[in-house]
Amino acid sequence: MSWNDKVFFAIAVAIYGLGMFHAFFLWRRGFRRDDWVLYGVLALGMVLHTVAMAKRGFSLHRCPVNNLYEATAFVMWAIVSGYLVMGLWPRLRFLGAFVSPLLFALGVFAMMPALDAQPQFTGGIVSLHVALIALAYGALGLSFGGSLMYLSQEHDLKFDKLRAIISRLPAIQQLERVMVRLMFCGIVLLTAGLAVSFLGMKAPHGQSFLQDPKVIWSLAVWLFYVGLLVWYRRADHGGHRLAWGNLLGFAFVLLTFWGVNLLSKIHNP
Repeated sequence: MSWNDKVFFAIAVAIYGLGMFHAFFLWRRGFRRDDWVLYGVLALGMVLHTVAMAKRGFSLHRCPVNNLYEATAFVMWAIVSGYLVMGLWPRLRFLGAFVSPLLFALGVFAMMPALDAQPQFTGGIVSLHVALIALAYGALGLSFGGSLMYLSQEHDLKFDKLRAIISRLPAIQQLERVMVRLMFCGIVLLTAGLAVSFLGMKAPHGQSFLQDPKVIWSLAVWLFYVGLLVWYRRADHGGHRLAWGNLLGFAFVLLTFWGVNLLSKIHNP
């Protein structure tokens, strides 16, 4: 068997699946102890994931963000990298239990053969644009995990106070701050990625960025998250609704991104 980038990526996805399986037991135990196992599992997956991306990049002599497979792998890498940094703080380490199912699902989806087509995005500016957008969705994916943690802790505080007391999840106020900051980071990166596309890229002859379904969709996602964060800043005690809005927003991104991409003539010349 040739140990190419796809093999390393597949092994990394399998390890993320093991992390998802372990997360189930953390849920059952109510997050009662500081657990390094899941952190170590996802760290191992991230090492193999990084090897896969490096092998891909060196073999093609370019940044590996030039089709949907590579872009999805990059988003996953951004999510797990951000988690490993945040997980250095013990009470945020349990975030892995909420993002590991997302990593596994994205990984399985990314391995669909049709996604690894000929490069759809070429050029240095285009690669920068795609990388910024991928990092943005990575930050929003971590915020999605933070929203799940927030709602889980909120549920326990309302219906199972003993579980909430003995749980080692962060205080709900801290989870709210983490959720908001990650969302803000995602919006900043998404803004930068869209700005690069409008200022540094030219649409193919006879086409317009503002008429492209993918561009319209991206602007709608940007407006949604900006509006959600502005509403939160002006509302009192809006953490619950912000968490639900964040969950629905990122679920929309996951369910519609690939279909909209197929409709885009600019992204599918």
